[in-house]
Amino acid sequence: MSELESRLLKTGAERLALLGKHAERLMQGYTRDDVPLDGLNDSALRKLLAARVLWRPDEQSGVKLSPKVRELIAEMLADETRRHVNADVAETLELVRSLVHSYREARSRGEHWRQEQQLLRLRQEVDDLNGRFADAIDSLWQRLNSDFGFVSQLSDKIRENDRAQKQIVRLLDGLALIDFDELIVLVGSDGSLRKLLISQLQQRLSHHYTSLREVQRRLIELMARFRKQQARSRLISGMVAFMREHPGFVPSNYAKRSDVPALFNHAAPLNAAAAPALDRALESRVLAELLHELPTPRHATQTVESAVPAFTPEDNLAAARQQALKQDVERFYLAVLDQPPAEPISALAYLYDSQLDWPDEIWLFQVISEYQGLPSSEQQAFRLHQDESLASPFNDLRLIHDVALAVAV
Repeated sequence: MSELESRLLKTGAERLALLGKHAERLMQGYTRDDVPLDGLNDSALRKLLAARVLWRPDEQSGVKLSPKVRELIAEMLADETRRHVNADVAETLELVRSLVHSYREARSRGEHWRQEQQLLRLRQEVDDLNGRFADAIDSLWQRLNSDFGFVSQLSDKIRENDRAQKQIVRLLDGLALIDFDELIVLVGSDGSLRKLLISQLQQRLSHHYTSLREVQRRLIELMARFRKQQARSRLISGMVAFMREHPGFVPSNYAKRSDVPALFNHAAPLNAAAAPALDRALESRVLAELLHELPTPRHATQTVESAVPAFTPEDNLAAARQQALKQDVERFYLAVLDQPPAEPISALAYLYDSQLDWPDEIWLFQVISEYQGLPSSEQQAFRLHQDESLASPFNDLRLIHDVALAVAV
């Protein structure tokens, strides 16, 4: 029996023993959302996590069954409702949509027990989806730390890198199938579904994207290193083959040749560095003569007090337009003061009647900014009414369409 086979047998026996020792708690985790930790010490928990029987999505959530263990239990129990025939993302999303419709139907009928069951299955499907992505990313890291390090040929390493890059592309394509705009419309205003399918799922997918970017950065770095090693090895192999064909070859001294081949004549000439020897008193006269021979600068010096900051024509034009906009808004406020107190004036109506060429958004923004910049005592002299509406039923963002200003009574 080889060493590898004996190690596999030993590891497999330990994993199966863990499954048998904690079978009751694993089945409780299969029927529930989390695995109960009552009576499970820290050492056993660490062993189950290290064996990938259990996994923890994040620090705030509980311990759950790994997707592979849940699929194994479903296969042994012939549980067709939880057994995944096709484990791709599109199939999981179709199942999630079906479970959401079943959950909302049970809620509308007041079937609370069926509603809880559908919500539990939704949690498990989302956990399985996150678990599959986490397992795939972990597999990529293991490939980086094992396959690339123990493959002897550079060509094999490059092929392994290409396989890993293609797996990253497939994972990114799978993540791109999850459309949160569709999920927002699907879950509606239900708080439990929004927390599960929007907040938590988006947080986990962001973590997966970050991990994949880090793996891809590492793969690109390794590929550049492999290409450099491959180029060097090819150069050495070619030199060895040339020396075998020409055993008497002796490279000549190219530094003493007047006609240097273009292959070696790529480096720029070196300029010898020089510095005055200030510690030598005998050379002080030579240094003084050199200093006197230095050419004097032709440009006149300018004092700091006479220097002024430079302004570009664009800055002057922008400042002039800002000042003009401010003056037009001030005239609008003066027009409001001339009107009776009970009659508000629309900012956009004043803009159109006065035939000003300011865009609507900039004009309204300046009117509101001018009002907010007034002291509190002067703000009480005006009544500002904003004509606004919600951006969408699911977004509390308010859009301002117009502003009406009047003198307070």
